[in-house]
Amino acid sequence: MEPEIRISEYLYNLPEEKIAKYPLPNRDDSKILIFKDKSITDIKFSNLKELLPAESIMVINNTKVIPARLWFKKESGASIEVFCLEPVNPPEYSTSFAARNESVWKCVVGNVKRWKEGDILYDHQGDVCLSEIDLRATLLEKIEDKYIIKFNWRGDLTFSELIDKCGKIPIPPYLKRDSEKLDYDRYQTTYAEYRGSVAAPTAGLHFTDNVLKSIRNKGIEISELCLHVGAGTFIPVKSDLISQHKMHSEPYTVTVALIEQLLNRGNRKIISVGTTSLRCLESLYYLGVHCIEKGEPGEVLQWEPYVRDYAYSFDQAIKALSNWMKLNGLKELHSRTGIIIVPSFKFRCADILITNFHQPGSTLLLLVAAFTGERWRDIYSYALKNDFRFLSYGDSSILFR
Repeated sequence: MEPEIRISEYLYNLPEEKIAKYPLPNRDDSKILIFKDKSITDIKFSNLKELLPAESIMVINNTKVIPARLWFKKESGASIEVFCLEPVNPPEYSTSFAARNESVWKCVVGNVKRWKEGDILYDHQGDVCLSEIDLRATLLEKIEDKYIIKFNWRGDLTFSELIDKCGKIPIPPYLKRDSEKLDYDRYQTTYAEYRGSVAAPTAGLHFTDNVLKSIRNKGIEISELCLHVGAGTFIPVKSDLISQHKMHSEPYTVTVALIEQLLNRGNRKIISVGTTSLRCLESLYYLGVHCIEKGEPGEVLQWEPYVRDYAYSFDQAIKALSNWMKLNGLKELHSRTGIIIVPSFKFRCADILITNFHQPGSTLLLLVAAFTGERWRDIYSYALKNDFRFLSYGDSSILFR
């Protein structure tokens, strides 16, 4: 049954000056709040290895943020922003980024009321090289509050190369500033690999090569998955009840190697770096349930974890998923999840969560509340009183369930 949770119960006062508008000069100079055994303390992020149980498994999200914001201009002079969300044709990220001359994407369009029909031309702002690309956008159809946009351009550029030249990094709207040169590096994890996100998995922004090396030296395995973070992560909850909120769906890829690692974890703790990794990890259980009950996995739906009690153990579900992948000769599984994690959610995979501090009344804050219980209020109160920096470029926390 869908939880009847009032969003008003998950609000707190976040002063504007607490929001980090820029990252610190050094990634691992940030602070990390520690919530463990009912106590709350903090240390420098560079000392993270001291907090992690030896021989545990840390899971990171290796998605890479793309310069998804493109600005066009109508002949009338009206400025129109096209924000690329995910590919439609070709539908796969890799083939879409490799496409030349034409690519179709699902997008959010700003000032769309000024764009009734016809092509619009990229606003090259007098740059001769960019003008020669002759990038144009055509509005094909509207689906709910999104738009299907076809891009056409000249030259031998791939779509990936095109957006690198023409696009801007989509930093969060609450930073209230335009993206700058530093954002192309700092709004990206050091281990980002596969392009597709339009928002960074921000818990990973604190990690440096030295921090990762120190973690591995402690005997902790670092595993990767890829969940492309959508713009929906910034959509505020506008309804009074969370049951009335439509959660966004995101694509992810997991390897059979990670599935086997989870299956053979024994007593080792699973550390999720970020809410994106957590969302993916917890969805794997339901993919396994699909395999047991339907013979194959499908997209995990928003309220699926809440509709009934599931009798299967985590190992039973993951074993079924592993067997299905092996039977089909798959080394990777590509799927989607619309799962929402709110209080009353039963965690089946992650034991420890590393995450930043989130906006009041957001689905991410409800996720933290699901993980920590009512102590989320003490955690956020401590962070506010001790000058922690909030949101994407802010400080971090490590939460032990």
